[in-house]
Amino acid sequence: MSISLTESPDQTPNTPMSESVLNTLGTPVVVVGLDNAILYANAAAEGFFKSGSAVLYKSTLDQFVPFTSPLLTLIDQVREHGSSVNEYALDMATPRTGTQLPVDVQVAAIAEAPGHVLVMLQPRTMAQKIDRQLTHRGAARSVSGMAAMLAHEIKNPLSGIRGAAQLLEGAVTDEDAPLTRLICEETDRICALVDQMEVFSDERPLMPEPVNIHAVLDHVKSIAVQGFAHGIQFVEDYDPSLPAVPGNRDLLVQMFLNLVKNAAESIDAKGGDGEIVLSTAFRPGIKLSVPGVANRVALPLECCVRDTGAGVPEDLAQHLFDPFVTTKAAGKGLGLALVAKVVRDHGGIIECDTNDRWTTFRVLLPMEVGERPDASLEPERRQPDTV
Repeated sequence: MSISLTESPDQTPNTPMSESVLNTLGTPVVVVGLDNAILYANAAAEGFFKSGSAVLYKSTLDQFVPFTSPLLTLIDQVREHGSSVNEYALDMATPRTGTQLPVDVQVAAIAEAPGHVLVMLQPRTMAQKIDRQLTHRGAARSVSGMAAMLAHEIKNPLSGIRGAAQLLEGAVTDEDAPLTRLICEETDRICALVDQMEVFSDERPLMPEPVNIHAVLDHVKSIAVQGFAHGIQFVEDYDPSLPAVPGNRDLLVQMFLNLVKNAAESIDAKGGDGEIVLSTAFRPGIKLSVPGVANRVALPLECCVRDTGAGVPEDLAQHLFDPFVTTKAAGKGLGLALVAKVVRDHGGIIECDTNDRWTTFRVLLPMEVGERPDASLEPERRQPDTV
């Protein structure tokens, strides 16, 4: 059986088996008639337009796209010429769909039904995130090379400078003694900075072991509430059925500790009480092509650190994981670059979403081989106490 594109009186198509097939797609698919009436919309399209089929089948596509969008022109061109057309980064933001919705569009004529057009919408969000993640990885590799050079070319001379200053300290007058101490303090500070950067030069492959990500997050929370995040409310929204992560527990602790510390500092910068939400979820379907690996790597484990802090300035959002980029007056800009390296070493990706109310750092990680939850069963999740 196939979808019948013959318009019925209420313009609702008959959609037997093919509808089930199309509903399995994560890509929004819409079929429109001669007057752009919506004749069919799969489940992903219903979610994209935030409307059920009963509403969509009584509407035209014009009601769901911005009046400035060239999509309607593309549909007219396809009807006229009968060939398919691809367009990239079209703005589909409307009061219904929300803001900042660039999508890639494919429009094709349906030969069996003249005047009918099929429209596929591919949101660019994940593609852009993966593209930016590859940029983050390149930046981390640049820091790795620079760190190796600094360790050799700077730390050794600094040791000599510090030793000379200590020898001079006993021979100078009391008036000049603070200068020698200043030399020692500054060389120590530079050495500490180089030590931090040396972490990036460690390119040894991980010896992964199964890690319970919830145990990692609980440990991070315990450290935070007893120290830098004292007084900040924590909310846990965990998927208890999440499988193990193949990785290094200590590195994962350090990575999430950096994210939680950033969240706490952002809340402090905003002033007043704040909230940090730690959440996990199983998200099947996210895969990443990795150089040297034949098959795409699945990244189904989502771990988020969300805060109600001051947020991320728009001009820094695209470069947040680059080294030496920071919003803090005394920051060195290495914390999030280190986070990106740890995530990269674990074969994952990280992204940041920010708005007026929340900032969310989302980490997608692979799962331990052999542990595959039943994807047909949606795990029961505990909702946050407050949002």
